[in-house]
Amino acid sequence: MKRRAFVGAAVGLPALSVLGSVSARAEVKEIRMIEAGGKSGDSIQVGYIDPFTKKTGIKVIRDNPNPLGKLRALVESGQTNTVLMELGSGGMLQARNLKLIEPVDWAAVAPEPMFPEAKHEYGFGYQYFSTIMAWRPGAKAPKTWADFFNTKDFPGKRCLPDYANYALSFALLSTGVTPDKLFPLDLDTAFKKLNEIKKDVSVWWKAGAQAPQLIKDNEVQYAICWSGRVVGDPAINVNFAGGMADLSYFTIVKNSKAEDRAAAYKLMHEMSIAANQAKAANVVSYTGPSPDLDALLPKDKLDQYPTSKQNKAVQWIENAEWWAANGEAVNQKWEAFKLGL
Repeated sequence: MKRRAFVGAAVGLPALSVLGSVSARAEVKEIRMIEAGGKSGDSIQVGYIDPFTKKTGIKVIRDNPNPLGKLRALVESGQTNTVLMELGSGGMLQARNLKLIEPVDWAAVAPEPMFPEAKHEYGFGYQYFSTIMAWRPGAKAPKTWADFFNTKDFPGKRCLPDYANYALSFALLSTGVTPDKLFPLDLDTAFKKLNEIKKDVSVWWKAGAQAPQLIKDNEVQYAICWSGRVVGDPAINVNFAGGMADLSYFTIVKNSKAEDRAAAYKLMHEMSIAANQAKAANVVSYTGPSPDLDALLPKDKLDQYPTSKQNKAVQWIENAEWWAANGEAVNQKWEAFKLGL
């Protein structure tokens, strides 16, 4: 799975202060990061690493994958070579609680304007992704999660994620709960709704590519999907309304060398620049945290991006803090639920 309480205050330092901050430190020729790979990794290279290296001469060595276990192993081994680690919102909070990452020095980053939830004390939210409803052309189009879970009036097989945080949240929304009242989750009501429709669920997916392919093969007519897997595909219809927006974060690995951290903050600054985010969005349809990004994206594709004004306004943000506190207990109930499928 790639995907994967936000704090941060605006920083008033000029961008040039961070661009010159490393010269007084030990000279750095390269830094290392661990990221998720695939098109997301390619977007990091094109959007952020290339302009960073052009400005600074510092190379960035990319490695993947990015499980939390690898971060723990790095820290416990005492390594000081890898400074940046990509983590989902839940993984970031776990890493924080396990003391595997360090707070971000936002004054050193000196970012350009960012959405507030992307400026976390322990992570730079560099990439938004959405989890949304999708369906096969010809199937009756759902407008709400109540429609999506209404298998009588919207007949067809479903494909739902085998992840509690997605399935339970959307099931509860289908009962009329509004996003602002979603947490703490009413687990009994959510599981009741899933039990009502489980006979119409053909597949509980683990891999993000699975659900779109099932729609194309007409194995299912409706699915919950990651937006980057389905938007822009003429063989699949989508709706961002009621979708869940979440972020992937870059975090600072504990005990990283000071000069590597300084270089990493310069790279984070590049990630805050709207023009760089637009380059990254040309590689994969996930978007960065700049509120000024829409003007730089193709006008005919604004309906495909998680943070475009029209889509961000109708979504809600994952409550990673609640899942960090309750996820283990909920997942035990989830595994028990799946035994009855």
